[in-house]
Amino acid sequence: MSDFDDLIWARAIHVLAVAHWIGGLAFVTLVILPLARSRPAQEGLALFDAIERRFAAQVRVSIPVAGAAGLWMTYRLDLWSRFLDPHFWWMAAMLGLWAVFTVLVFIIEPLFHARMERLARANPQFALARLTRMHSILLALAVATMAGAVAGAHGFYF
Repeated sequence: MSDFDDLIWARAIHVLAVAHWIGGLAFVTLVILPLARSRPAQEGLALFDAIERRFAAQVRVSIPVAGAAGLWMTYRLDLWSRFLDPHFWWMAAMLGLWAVFTVLVFIIEPLFHARMERLARANPQFALARLTRMHSILLALAVATMAGAVAGAHGFYF
């Protein structure tokens, strides 16, 4: 066993957690929401809600796990200075994306869930369009961050 086994495990756990989290976001954005929007609005909203509720419970695990593993790698490798280096913009982007999702999933969604449900019941078609737009923006940010992180981790600078 080497002194870096914990880093190997941290990286593997980090990648698996991110794959679950962002893969789920992609599935919801590219498959579930278009399917929901192809149905009558109330039915589509019910479909989205049923699927999203199950995924939200899972992502409440994968987001903190991704963050903890990323923090561990940053600490163990003493990579703090990279957050200030423009060549490593993707480090700040990963942290920013993680922070946005953490706030959305753990603070905003629970605080405003009842309000969002009322708005959705009043105008389900508008709610589905808004959810699609929001998920699409978040997915685009996540994909750009992932592409930058993978390329950057292998020595490519934009």
